[in-house]
Amino acid sequence: MRKLIFVAGAAVGYVLGARAGRERYDQLADAARRFCDRPAVRNGMDTAQQTGRQAAAMAAGAVVDRAGDKLPDPVVEKLREVRRSGAVEDEVA
Repeated sequence: MRKLIFVAGAAVGYVLGARAGRERYDQLADAARRFCDRPAVRNGMDTAQQTGRQAAAMAAGAVVDRAGDKLPDPVVEKLREVRRSGAVEDEVA
């Protein structure tokens, strides 16, 4: 059911987008750029990125702690790298 709703929404969006044309697309893209350039929006995006990095570092640490001996060495090393990068981000901020 969800796939059907998604496909229907994508089809409607495609048709409306095709009718609006390139000029309207450029207007919408310019408005989106101006919105993203606002300081409050940038601060919110930075905060969300930092929170995501912290969550990824915590999750990577939990995976390494619980299943590290069962995972291939390259995977464990990558998870440790993610954990370290999240820890570095915490200290910088």
